[in-house]
Amino acid sequence: MADTAQPDGRRRLEAGTSHGHPLPCCRVRLNSSSPITAPTSNAVASPTVASYARLLRPLLPPDAFRTDPSRLALVLINLMILVLGWSMAARLDRWPGLWPLAFLPVALVMGNSVIVLLFATHDLLHGGSLPGQGWRRVVGLLGLALLWMPPTLWQAVHNREHHNHTNSLSDPDRSYLEVQPATWGKSIQHLFTPSDTVRPLWLLVGMGSAWVVHNVRTLGSVLLFKDGAATFTPAAFGVSARERWQIGLELLVIVALHGAVVVGIGVEPLKLLLGYFLPLWIGYAGAMAYIYTNHMLCPLTESNDPLANTLSIRVPRILDVLHLNFSYHTEHHIFPGLNSSYYPLVRRLLQERYPERYQLLEGTEAWRLLLGTPRYYRDATTLTTWRGERQVRVPLPLAAP
Repeated sequence: MADTAQPDGRRRLEAGTSHGHPLPCCRVRLNSSSPITAPTSNAVASPTVASYARLLRPLLPPDAFRTDPSRLALVLINLMILVLGWSMAARLDRWPGLWPLAFLPVALVMGNSVIVLLFATHDLLHGGSLPGQGWRRVVGLLGLALLWMPPTLWQAVHNREHHNHTNSLSDPDRSYLEVQPATWGKSIQHLFTPSDTVRPLWLLVGMGSAWVVHNVRTLGSVLLFKDGAATFTPAAFGVSARERWQIGLELLVIVALHGAVVVGIGVEPLKLLLGYFLPLWIGYAGAMAYIYTNHMLCPLTESNDPLANTLSIRVPRILDVLHLNFSYHTEHHIFPGLNSSYYPLVRRLLQERYPERYQLLEGTEAWRLLLGTPRYYRDATTLTTWRGERQVRVPLPLAAP
């Protein structure tokens, strides 16, 4: 399916068809002074988040929609685990010989705490764990500080932009388009995002650094540019002046907290490697192992249909227990504020009512597909390589409504 360059510098993304149902065409405007713009369409309405929620909500018990204070407890418990680990790391210079290697299992536990902090705070900032905006912001700052993510930015990029525009041209978390310029953001992502061309060493490096690159890219776009004018993100968005100030102040607090951790551990290579950098790398890598599977195998969509643009995966039960059912990602996009303990029930309901449309893969199969396909959208249902010499259909088809 070839894309057609137009004289005015734009390209029309021909969406094609799937199962006999055409996906509305998406028009992308690219030039030196304007960002990608979301398309308009006269297409017949597709199912949306709201339509699924209206159908399924009466089938769920009231407790599923009540606040869950255990998320706050998880934030505090895992912060305590990290503080204990940093205290141990500060004394590594007293461990003789090769004994510091015995700290590796501790680093693994600390890395898991970073993952839990992200997923617990993710639930919290969707409003399902702690009532009141002020308290959510304070606890969100504590929970996301190790992930270099100001909670005000999280609420903008994740709650507002990503959830309302999932895997559309307006989603800042989608993969880049083939026609987008090779900015530093796109170039770095090309280096280590899982694909059929990524080199193993860079994939390994990227697993622990992709989260940081995403944050740097997003922070730069909202702090240094107004009204979504940045060109180095997949889809830039704007924030209000008040939000910009809040993000800046929260970032200063986060920098101070990281500085305090480094000083507390001690500025010595072994201590910092085992007690600071390794736990963060493990935590970021573990989170990205989930996040990469959420949407990258799905088509671009105009209508926010989570059964088309989102994937749930199966992982060992112990991981679902540890990581708050984050593998149930389609379920989360339908009910962002739901107590995640009820996501298995939502899955059963979706499988009963939409057996041909609900997208569920083993985690290992999702990763096999990620490593076997390109990562750039040529059009809504076609992936291509960095140089565009090869193209394949997205692995997960856009199912018919």
